[in-house]
Amino acid sequence: MKFTDGYWRLRPGVETHFAEDVADVEATDHTIAVDAAVRQVRHRGDTLNSPLLRVECRSPAEGVIAVRVTHHAGGVRARPEFRLHEDTAHGQVVRKDSVVELNSGELTLRIDTEQPWQLDFTSGGRPLTSLGERSLGFATDAEGRHFMVGRLALGVGEHIYGLGERFTPFVKNGQSVDIWQEDGGTSSEQAYKNIPFHLSSRGYGVLVNHPGRVSYEVGSEAVGKVQFSVEDQSVEFLVVDGADPREVLSRYTALTGRPALPPAWSFGLWLSTSFTTEYDEATVMRFVTGMSDAGIPLSVFHFDCFWMRAYRWSDFTWDPEVFPDPEGMLARLKARGLRVCVWINPYIAQRSALFAEGAERGHLVRRPDGSVWQWDLWQAGMGLVDFTDPEARAWYAGKLRILLDQGVDCFKTDFGERIPLDVQWHDGSDPERMHNHYTQLYNETVFELLREVRGEGEAAVFARSATVGGQRMPVHWGGDCESSFEAMAESLRGGLSLGLSGFGFWSHDIGGFEGTPTPAVFKRWVQFGLLSSHSRLHGSRSYRVPWDYGEEAVDVTRAFTRLKHRLMPYLFRAAEQAHATGTPVMRAMVLQFPGDPACRTLDRQYMLGDDLLVAPVFSEDGSVEYYVPAGTWTNVLTGARVPGPGWVRETHGFDTLPLLAREGAAVPFGARDDEPVQDWADGVTLRLYAPGDSGERVTFVPSPDGSGTAATFTTRYSPGEIVVETDSRLPWNVLVVDADPARSDGSPGRGALHACPAGTPNLVIRRP
Repeated sequence: MKFTDGYWRLRPGVETHFAEDVADVEATDHTIAVDAAVRQVRHRGDTLNSPLLRVECRSPAEGVIAVRVTHHAGGVRARPEFRLHEDTAHGQVVRKDSVVELNSGELTLRIDTEQPWQLDFTSGGRPLTSLGERSLGFATDAEGRHFMVGRLALGVGEHIYGLGERFTPFVKNGQSVDIWQEDGGTSSEQAYKNIPFHLSSRGYGVLVNHPGRVSYEVGSEAVGKVQFSVEDQSVEFLVVDGADPREVLSRYTALTGRPALPPAWSFGLWLSTSFTTEYDEATVMRFVTGMSDAGIPLSVFHFDCFWMRAYRWSDFTWDPEVFPDPEGMLARLKARGLRVCVWINPYIAQRSALFAEGAERGHLVRRPDGSVWQWDLWQAGMGLVDFTDPEARAWYAGKLRILLDQGVDCFKTDFGERIPLDVQWHDGSDPERMHNHYTQLYNETVFELLREVRGEGEAAVFARSATVGGQRMPVHWGGDCESSFEAMAESLRGGLSLGLSGFGFWSHDIGGFEGTPTPAVFKRWVQFGLLSSHSRLHGSRSYRVPWDYGEEAVDVTRAFTRLKHRLMPYLFRAAEQAHATGTPVMRAMVLQFPGDPACRTLDRQYMLGDDLLVAPVFSEDGSVEYYVPAGTWTNVLTGARVPGPGWVRETHGFDTLPLLAREGAAVPFGARDDEPVQDWADGVTLRLYAPGDSGERVTFVPSPDGSGTAATFTTRYSPGEIVVETDSRLPWNVLVVDADPARSDGSPGRGALHACPAGTPNLVIRRP
């Protein structure tokens, strides 16, 4: 939201009041509280007829400093609030003469009480950001609304990222962003997953601790400021420091919650019925059989909306005319080794048998006059489950429990964005705050049920909407996109932005949702989709079975599904990192290479885990342009080596794309490619790419049940030899990947294979 009309003037009806002078300071060992006058106080008369701001500073965790600014403190404390994991013992206050500082780790907040208003944030003495003149205060407008406003200094060359899953340009500088849940698809400025957290290329992040609408002007109103505003009398923001962006995300997710570790089976290929297509059990079995006959391993089958009857979403009852024997059908799918997902949403249509039941029990959201809130968008006369009521949550979960008893394994938790304001919540929550926060309660209800029934490590949802803390309940997917290269690229931008907002796992509709992709779009999206953390074939009015897009599409889907299965020990290790530290599986280049200026704007490529670079192809003719940081990179599919740093232009057929291993990488490949879940340590092959003359790599092969590490390999490089040591008692292999394509037999990862029988503790490879 903009308040000014250029540099000198305010917009009509707007008045602003910003901290100008320190009136008083109260300091304890761990906190600072400042009374800030909004004008210079030269004599006693200046203390009259003028606002006074209260600025409270504390450290809820090491390397994190929170600042709360309040105008009028007498209001009723509104709900809901973000659930933050705070520790009150952090931070040390140092006061010397007129300067007072709050130190937390390397992070310092400095205030000079005798100088014009200035809050300076530094890390190890290095400037991060500041709030100086006209930077912290409040504004009112012609409608009488009251906004708290913060303006953080934006340095020369500083880039801002994050703010949730946003499909607009990856670097947020110059953009106006509203943190407000909308069902707007991937081709607009609206977003399903709005997170009031931004990450700076200077090595810090900022969370605005407010669950309602937060309006950002990122160098778009005051071009040297990141401005945020909320309609309230008080607002808190937290500055998060880190030695690099990964540590910033680690500290941020320690506060807001780390992602759960998804089950290994969820990393396999998902196939959907699509949305409005015609399907029954015969269709489903035809699809499943077709995938098997084509040699494409399938892990999850998803039933979209019309597994229920039209006009009755959600009643959680299988359409009896289409699926007369749901238990039998699910058993037949399970017999083929498949997991089953079904679509749900938090809305109850008037024709659903659950509408009258929910209304009678008080489980549906009501208007202030006591009537059930209803409208006709999406489902005729639909109501909304009131998840602020514990009994309503239990009621809703009870309906899903029946499906789990039938054999359903997980739920696609769709929607949760169009939450009305003209309502009264059971627990008295503020409607403006609940608009964004509703999705958290919805997904928590479903995820906690899955964890209870299926067990720890077996819960997974496929969620569209999210707010702060939503990352605790994976997986999330990108929502409704068109079936084009442009939509494929905008989906990736959204996923990378979400990863820089604390979310570890992300997916998208392979082939696009709206419309029908061309064979070229489908095949390129299959490559991208199967080199994502989670992979689902899904459309709207057309199916996404590969044979609908030609025989080559079948070949591409088969090859990349099986490649992903071979990569599972590597990918699941990246998943464990996301679970433990908050580092996403799919990483923007700036996250992995913050010191390389060329990586700061890259949004058409990403790192998949620590060592693999992926540059999807977004063109009909197979041309692609990408950047490699310093070092020698090796194409995993062709063996070709690419020297960095520098830009590369290539043309790829549908069997390849730029999938590059980092210099010195020791990437574990599983022995089997027929399913994602296997004993990855049994017969694992450690592929060594461009091994140098020095250095050490430690490779962890995880257990598929998420219980820990099954085997550890330590690889040491020297001019004369390569030494690999392990604690594994199972057979293992080492492949030193050959860089000479002339020796290729057409298989990926060519070179000298060294087989080690069970119990072999080490391997010494002599170098020429």
